[in-house]
Amino acid sequence: MSMDYIGIDLGTSAVKLLLMAGDGSIRNVVSREYPIFFPHSGWSEQRPEDWWSAVLDGLKALLAGYDGKQVAGISFGGQMHGLVMLDAQDRVIRPAILWNDGRTAEQTAWLNDTVGRETLSACTANIAFAGFTAPKLLWVREREPENFARIAKIMLPKDYIAYQLTGVHSMDYSDASGTLLLDVEHKCWSEKILRLCGVETDWLPTLFESYQVTGTVKSALAAELGLGTGCVVAAGAGDNAAAAVGTGTVGEGRCNVSLGTSGTIFISSRSFRVDRRNALHAFAHADGRYHLMGCMLSAASCNQWWMDSIIGTKDYAAQQAGMEERLGENTTFFLPYLMGERSPHNDPRARGMFIGMSMDTTRRDMTQAIMEGVSFGIRDSFEVAKSLGIHPDGTRICGGGSRSALWRKMIANILDLPVERVASEEGPGLGAAMLAAVACGEYDSVDEAAKAIVRVTETIDPDPELAAKYQGQYLRFQKLYPALKDWF
Repeated sequence: MSMDYIGIDLGTSAVKLLLMAGDGSIRNVVSREYPIFFPHSGWSEQRPEDWWSAVLDGLKALLAGYDGKQVAGISFGGQMHGLVMLDAQDRVIRPAILWNDGRTAEQTAWLNDTVGRETLSACTANIAFAGFTAPKLLWVREREPENFARIAKIMLPKDYIAYQLTGVHSMDYSDASGTLLLDVEHKCWSEKILRLCGVETDWLPTLFESYQVTGTVKSALAAELGLGTGCVVAAGAGDNAAAAVGTGTVGEGRCNVSLGTSGTIFISSRSFRVDRRNALHAFAHADGRYHLMGCMLSAASCNQWWMDSIIGTKDYAAQQAGMEERLGENTTFFLPYLMGERSPHNDPRARGMFIGMSMDTTRRDMTQAIMEGVSFGIRDSFEVAKSLGIHPDGTRICGGGSRSALWRKMIANILDLPVERVASEEGPGLGAAMLAAVACGEYDSVDEAAKAIVRVTETIDPDPELAAKYQGQYLRFQKLYPALKDWF
């Protein structure tokens, strides 16, 4: 008899818990919200204790009416980069500093400019970004030395939940890649970077592949939740890697575009690759191999800003009506850098802009420019991957923006690739449950689980004539950021 699996997606605003049958069908989904705190301008924190109480409450609701003894395994997708620090008694020392916290500008600059980008890239395959974990540790060492002195363990958000379930300190390679402490190519901690950051090796959890068993649910907790004895816990993955598993983006040269608040292009690879400029993140993947990821800070949120704050409408579809006839011919361009930009420019000073307007420019032209600008920004990262010899033959698409048929068509023609939608929108939660199923032997590998579970429901092929028009448009877009860089 097939068993059930739980995927826990620990997000920034809420945790989403998913109960999956062994064949991949989703039996139940629940979510629980928790607060986020902004103690100073640019700071962003959460209390790990709030995550745990939300998960515990969520697990009880998820299993209500189901046989918990049928659950063979649990795993995770989680918000990346957040710094959780525990003392010698495994108590939380201070609130977790999150991925979108901006306090570490000085520490990030010190890492990139004094330690040096080349050294960082050689040691970790990446350069420093304000959101990464290592700059946060440096900040705590400098600003809160009394807290730094109490550290006995450091971990990432989902790992705290895994610890509460099992009593084991664990971390997987995909999430560890975003700490700037991991030698990604060799899958071990970088002694040199640990020394520079004043981090003791024994502060760091044991490293696992995402689909490996780290422990079992503590017996008292299993009894409280109605789970069977021996319910296993697998290490899980960072949210982007877990979402990629949930869309079947595993193996060589598979691609996934996410049009969420931020935009990502995620390309899976059997071998380790890194680009010279570190424009893309080179991380380990949840399938046991590697991936490259470009992250733009504002994607669907550009359109949301335009619709909600500027035009003042919630009827997004009405604003896109009639746009289809004008694709590839817009003379108005938009730079999608409303919050600065990460990939590929790594320029926090960059800003959003409309360019090329004339007396006959309409609101629809500007709306179209925003959707195209985000798509061109995704293509910027895609071009870096192509320069490394990676040529995907198609891409999956997910995230809120992907619900727009028009936006899917733009992406297909601007990337000149077939775009596939998958049946389930539950990316990270589904990916996490799939990792649990692999850990329990329901599937032999993550690849096999993806082939069996992920279903494509629609394919949008590029139109050669429209793709050619967009190629010309993209070449014009490409010139804008370099021309404006000094002005920013």
